[in-house]
Amino acid sequence: MCSTTRTGRGADAAPRRRSRRCSRSDGLLSTSDAPSHPRGVLATLCVTVTVAYGVLYYAFAVLATGIAADTGWSETAVTASFSAGSLFGAVAGIAAGRTLQHRGPRVVMATGSVVGAAGVAVVAGAPSLPVFAAGWLVAGAGSAGTFYPPAFAALTHWYGARRVQAITTLTLVAGFSSTVFAPLTAALQDLAGWRVTYVALGVVLAATAPAHAVALRLPWHPGAPDPAATTAPPESERSASDRGVLTSRTFVVLTASGALMSLVMYASLIHLVPLLQDRGAGVQLAAWAVGLSGAGQVAGRLLYPALDRWMAPNPRAATIILVLAVAVLALAAVPGPVSVVIAIAVVAGAARGLFTLISATVVSEHWGPERYAALNGVYNAPLGVAAALAPAAGAAIATWTGSTTGLFVTLGCLGVVAAALSAVAGGAPPVGRAWSRRGRSAHS
Repeated sequence: MCSTTRTGRGADAAPRRRSRRCSRSDGLLSTSDAPSHPRGVLATLCVTVTVAYGVLYYAFAVLATGIAADTGWSETAVTASFSAGSLFGAVAGIAAGRTLQHRGPRVVMATGSVVGAAGVAVVAGAPSLPVFAAGWLVAGAGSAGTFYPPAFAALTHWYGARRVQAITTLTLVAGFSSTVFAPLTAALQDLAGWRVTYVALGVVLAATAPAHAVALRLPWHPGAPDPAATTAPPESERSASDRGVLTSRTFVVLTASGALMSLVMYASLIHLVPLLQDRGAGVQLAAWAVGLSGAGQVAGRLLYPALDRWMAPNPRAATIILVLAVAVLALAAVPGPVSVVIAIAVVAGAARGLFTLISATVVSEHWGPERYAALNGVYNAPLGVAAALAPAAGAAIATWTGSTTGLFVTLGCLGVVAAALSAVAGGAPPVGRAWSRRGRSAHS
């Protein structure tokens, strides 16, 4: 049961402050239950997500060539094993989201850390290519519980109206994962080889499991984070609501837009170095351009809170996607000088950084936070698949068009399509907001 008191300076006081005291007997998170200092959750996730991306994603970019040279396996086979793990992780994210919806992020993320570390251990000790590939499948399953989506679900549930600021902070910090782990991985490889490097990184990833277990202990109430709600809907009603959202035109169109954007983002980033070399840049200069593009991602994310206040969700997403599409087309069209091409790459990086926040908030903005974890797991699966396929798809398009420039023209056009889809996606259908509306009306 809940009691509500209103305070104000008179009948015209607006907005009035509302103070609620709720018992735990109704099974919902109340204002009095909410932690007074939730920063521990955000600080922990900033560290653990940064580590997860560094160990399970960015380290491979540094070690791939050395692995192929040491083992005699082809670099294509080594990369395909990693991509298979990424694909498996994207699909596993659906199950992780459903589990998180019911049990909370503590179990999912702590388990993800352990599973991811186990996968890395298998990779480090793999005596053959099939075992190496199996290790990446296990590591991919771990990534489903340690990358952005489960962390976003935790922040969306626990931070309420402050979730945009919390998610922005997380992505700003984790955006430096490559900055930390790329040189660290290279140094370890030079010192002890790729196998010992992965063992050491696996130990670091395993250490995030107790951090998740300790920090993510706040109350978790599936389907009803709104303290104004007095009763949770029955499971059958929540399932029906989920099906209605997942089959709605808005969800399907936004997911298609996001998947296209993911393909454009990662394919253009991965093939930026060959493009710059075609423009006359050396390898070192091209590498610096990629680094500056990554810095652009962090800078772009700083703009998101302002865009969140100024623009509605779909126009905001369409604008950001269109900026990336135009930047990718400009990279194809501008022959030089190299400094101008690098400047355009930084703009593209800013758009990529902003889209990370778009994909983190699209579900809660259209359908509320109540079923965020389950719905977001489904939304992110096609985006993850597109990201995993981006290297191979980019190479295939470059071969088909006959040049890296042709690849970027194709990617830019796909980006324009993604922006158009986002613009015409429409709002959430009533079924997606039914429970949220009923919960808020309980104390009106």
